[in-house]
This record gives sequence, structure tokens and C-alpha cells, in this order.
Amino acid sequence: MTDSADVAAELGKPEWTRLLAAARRKIERSGGDLDGAISLSKASDEERRLVIGITGRYRHNDVTTVRVHLRRLDEAVHDLCGVGLVAALAMVNGPVRDRPAERADEESAKNTAIADARRRCVVHRNEPWFGEWIDALRSDGTITRLVRRGEGDLLGWAAEVLRRLPATAMPLPVLAEQATGNTKALSGTPLAGIVLRALALRDGVPAPTSRAQQRARWEAAGVIVDDMASQVLVLGLRCRESEVVASWLNAAADFGIPFRLTLQQLSLDPLTPDADDIYVCENPAVLRAVASELEGANAALVCTEGQPSAACDKLLRAATGRIHWRGDFDWTGLRTTATAIERYDASPWRMSSADYLEALDAPMAQTEALKGPPAPSPWDPALAGHLAERGRAVMEERLI
Repeated sequence: MTDSADVAAELGKPEWTRLLAAARRKIERSGGDLDGAISLSKASDEERRLVIGITGRYRHNDVTTVRVHLRRLDEAVHDLCGVGLVAALAMVNGPVRDRPAERADEESAKNTAIADARRRCVVHRNEPWFGEWIDALRSDGTITRLVRRGEGDLLGWAAEVLRRLPATAMPLPVLAEQATGNTKALSGTPLAGIVLRALALRDGVPAPTSRAQQRARWEAAGVIVDDMASQVLVLGLRCRESEVVASWLNAAADFGIPFRLTLQQLSLDPLTPDADDIYVCENPAVLRAVASELEGANAALVCTEGQPSAACDKLLRAATGRIHWRGDFDWTGLRTTATAIERYDASPWRMSSADYLEALDAPMAQTEALKGPPAPSPWDPALAGHLAERGRAVMEERLI
């Protein structure tokens, strides 16, 4: 009996079902080895009689666990069907897998994907966040899932994207086309999700879960997702030009009204902020307090509303006056301040160790636990040490 249908009919009887399933599991785990035995607990009368027939050894009715060696089972199947156990299992329920070989192949594919990512992203591969990104993708099973779906190459493509970042006002489709040859490769795709996880680690923030958070991560890397959605909030900011957007800004400054600029508006005509000093804050509550309590004052104020957007970056790059920068007393605030010093030659504004300790120790001070990876404070090295020692963050709005 070597016909698959006949073998399946013979071995498809109820008393064979659990026995063959246990044999398949044992053989697949061992990579095809027929050494060892299998056991059935709570064996039925039919199963017990089948094992007695295979082994030639009687089992009493009160014996509920029966055991048979795989080689004896192999002989019994061959005598019954004319084919060995492995071949018979393939005829009944498909090919017997070699799981050790599969695991070895899978591990090799994962290592190849990781090596490919490191090779492609030489510019970042020695930075701590890059290693954390690879480790996180490996430990949470992301790389395993990619390999099993035949998409292990996505890790290399993600590295191709990352090596082009940070960019300067680069549209997302342009980045996608340059890195992958497909303009839509980063539009809500698994590849985009993998890249965004890396950017979040680079910025020391949680992985984005909403479209707004995703856009913020792209913009922090100099990538434009939507020039209408990229905005910056300003107060008292005047411009030297007289075109339509500049006239709106000047009128808003005259009346002490906050004004929200989009990247699209900033790209219509040249805009040069007309201010010797521009103060930058992180939280809109600060700008709101200036607008209402100080009636706008006279200083130019720019609010980043968290990570600076592409619109904010474009506006500040056009400034000729001195930029004064402050943010939250947390790790993200230290990073954005250090970046502003490097990018805009900004001066820290109330971002010293003394300011932090005063805010932390003030009566009724409201603080929260520091989150994310630590960051240095090169303008005041002691500040990062104080944050690490105290373990508390002070949000900017607490200091109004």
C-alpha cells in the first residue's frame, strides 16, 4: 500500500490520530531523528490496543499512559502501509518539517538582515540609538516576523532611509524615492514604522502611535510630510518684507495676537524676522501667558510646541538676530536645546543648573519622573548630572 489515499485512509483511523501527531512533533523537533519514544496519556481502549499490537507488549486496562519507540512505530507503519513513518506522515498531513534546520536558516537570515542594515548605514551604526534600535527589533520579534514573511530586506531599506537623515526640508516622497526607488514606500507602510521607531530612539521619545506623532518624528529629522500641517506658533514677530504673509505677521505683532505660520506660507515668499532677539519656548502655555498677561510685550517669541517642526526650523534659519532657547527640564529638553545651540548658534535661556534646582525646590513645585534615555547638556555639563541625580523633570509651563 503506497498510494497516498490508501495510506491516509488506513492511518486516518481515530486510534492513530494522537499517536501520529505525537510522532510528528518528536521527529520535527529532532530534525528527522527516529531515536527516542513517544507517550500517550489517558489512552483510549482503541489506542491502548493499537500500541499493544505495535509493541507486542500487553497493557492492563487500568494503564492510562502508553509508550512506544519511534523505530518500532516506523516498522509497524512500514509493515502496514509499505512506506516508513516519515513518508506516511507526509502522505497523511503534509511534509515533515526539519525545525532545527529551519531555526538555523531563520537565525542566519536575521543575522544577514542586521549585517545588511549596519553595512548600509555606516554614518549612524556606531551611535547608541542605532544599536538600541536593532536590539529592540530583535528582542520584540520584529526581525523574526519580517524574515518569516520574506521581508527581511526591509531592515536594509530602513537603514538606507536612516543614512540620509537628518535632511533639510526634504519631502517624504523624495526621501522614499531616493532610498528605495518607490515614492510611496514611506507612506503608512511597515517600512515607515520601522524607520519611525529608530527616529524615536534617536530623539529619546516613545515610538509614535498617532499621525501627529509620526509627522513630528519625520519633521524632527528634516522630512516634510505635509507643508500645510507643519506649523510654528509666533507672537510679536515682525518681518522686513512687505508681501502678504509678512504683512499678516506684522499686523498680528502690532496687535499682540499669536499667529500660526505653516511651512507652505513660509515657502511662498522670503521672510526675514526683524528682531535683534528671538526667544524660543517649548510650551504654548508660555506664549499664551505672554499674550494675555503681558499683552504681547515687545519681544519676538516663537513656540516650538514640542519638537521643532520643519516650519519652525525654516523660520529660525532665516533669522539674523540672536536666538534664545529654552525647553522643559527633561532629557528631550536637553537634546532640543543642544541641537538649537549647534544649528542656530542659540543661547540657552533660563536653562542652567541654578534654574533647574530653583524650580525643583520651589514650594509646591510640580514635577514628574524623568523618562527615556539620558542626554548631555554641553552648555552646562552639571545640569545633566543634576537631572540624573534628582530623577525629576520640570515642565516649562510649571515655571510661567
